[in-house]
Amino acid sequence: MPTVIRKSNETLVETRRGILHAVSWQVRSGVWSPPTDLYETETSLVVRLEIAGMREEDFDVSLENNILHITGSRPDLPEKRAYHQMEIRFGKFTTSVGLPAPVDVDLSRAEYQDGFLTITLPKIRPEQNKVE
Repeated sequence: MPTVIRKSNETLVETRRGILHAVSWQVRSGVWSPPTDLYETETSLVVRLEIAGMREEDFDVSLENNILHITGSRPDLPEKRAYHQMEIRFGKFTTSVGLPAPVDVDLSRAEYQDGFLTITLPKIRPEQNKVE
């Protein structure tokens, strides 16, 4: 009877992780981007970053030409270590998010809690754009 050998296929997550690790080892720009979500509620656009180990004052948030820019630097631990696996990034990070609607910057707010930076940007209603 012949022996059947089946090769298991990598999951999409494993494939993506392998590609990202290969690229990050070859292209060491030193700047990385944390996982970022943009979603919309009835009244606001909300940008949420997963970035543990920071303080509110460690972030720089700016809005230019309807693009939200978030930068900062997550400090590494000062001790030397021999990694067997390394997926947590340290150092300077940046991310930019194009906003799909105009927002009221003056009423915007940011909150950092439980490792997430959440930026809430109230949308400008069409009647707010009209000059009386």
